[in-house]
Amino acid sequence: MAEKSDSTPGSTSATTGQQNNSLFLTSFVEEIVRSPVNLVLVGIIALLVYKIVKSKIKSEEPLKEIKRLPKLHRDFTVEELKKYDGNGSDGRILVALNGSVYDVTRGATFYGPGAPYAVFAGRDASRGLATFTLESIKDEYDDLSDLESERMSYIKEWELQFKERYDYVGKLLKPGEAPTNYSDEEDEGSQQETENKSDQQNTKSDICENVPKSKDD
Repeated sequence: MAEKSDSTPGSTSATTGQQNNSLFLTSFVEEIVRSPVNLVLVGIIALLVYKIVKSKIKSEEPLKEIKRLPKLHRDFTVEELKKYDGNGSDGRILVALNGSVYDVTRGATFYGPGAPYAVFAGRDASRGLATFTLESIKDEYDDLSDLESERMSYIKEWELQFKERYDYVGKLLKPGEAPTNYSDEEDEGSQQETENKSDQQNTKSDICENVPKSKDD
């Protein structure tokens, strides 16, 4: 009598299916490896998937609270500015640009401790932003007189962005320059505004008085 086979139709079909899947995967991988274009496409797809997953993870993280500090209005020397690098008790960050000082505390993710541009915190960032380098910051006052016009145009562009995003604090003082007393300046401004309003009211009164009365009156 012939010996019975241990294999059954079901197990045979399952084995055949696994072999077919294995062959398909092998041929698929070989096809990708053979073509550089396919390799590039696979790399792009993998990168897109990574960015999507990373963005979802970031969106689930709690947002950092932006510090709300009282507005500061005063001038600074280069030495005084160094204290405001984000490591103080209040975490305030000041950056000078083209002779002006700005409060960039709300941009701590860029200029705060450990951030990409932390080297500019509490310093004059003009030369660094003009030359696109982080090592060209001077410890003393920098008048930027040696920069070419093209570099100065870069500083002007950065200055426009700073004015739109951050609060102006005051001037970066030159050596020997006296600071501005902004409280007196503001008092003078409010007094001048009051005088202008008074003059406008007086002018309106004079006009009303000089209007000729009608015969009926």
